[in-house]
Amino acid sequence: MFDTMTMTKVVGGVCGSLLVFLLGKWVAEELYHTGGGHGDHAQAAYIIDTGSDDAAADEEVVEIDVAAVLAAGDAGKGATTFKKKCGSCHKVDDGANGTGPYLFGVVNRPVGTAAGFSGYSGALNEVVDNWTPEHLFGFLENPKTYAPGNGMKFKGFSKPEDRADVIAYLSTLGN
Repeated sequence: MFDTMTMTKVVGGVCGSLLVFLLGKWVAEELYHTGGGHGDHAQAAYIIDTGSDDAAADEEVVEIDVAAVLAAGDAGKGATTFKKKCGSCHKVDDGANGTGPYLFGVVNRPVGTAAGFSGYSGALNEVVDNWTPEHLFGFLENPKTYAPGNGMKFKGFSKPEDRADVIAYLSTLGN
């Protein structure tokens, strides 16, 4: 198959290639100082000003009149929004759990009491006792920050009107 001369050439070629590769790596490390870090002498070539760190503190916090927003909620719009954003995980039929618990009668229902749903994380019970419209309003803005550690993957509704519409819709279900 292979004679001794051919085998010697193949082994020599592989060893030579490895040597060139290792030599190239050593040269690159010396040029760019990747092996030993940059040391104390290194500094940024230029700094990009992204604004003051105090800019967020300078912004005026807008208070929302939750009661007024909830009173203006439109159940018809809420039904449409619910189907688009919530319906893939939550069902509205009594006792029909999906990925998340069923939401029939959820308004003013104690937290973690949807019959037959076992996927509760327990994080909500540390924040909320009952799903009042105000608690739902806060939770639906950003579930992860409202109750850290809960299992809901939804990012939330940024518009207060959308939250109010969904809550108005949920209020029509078994309440």
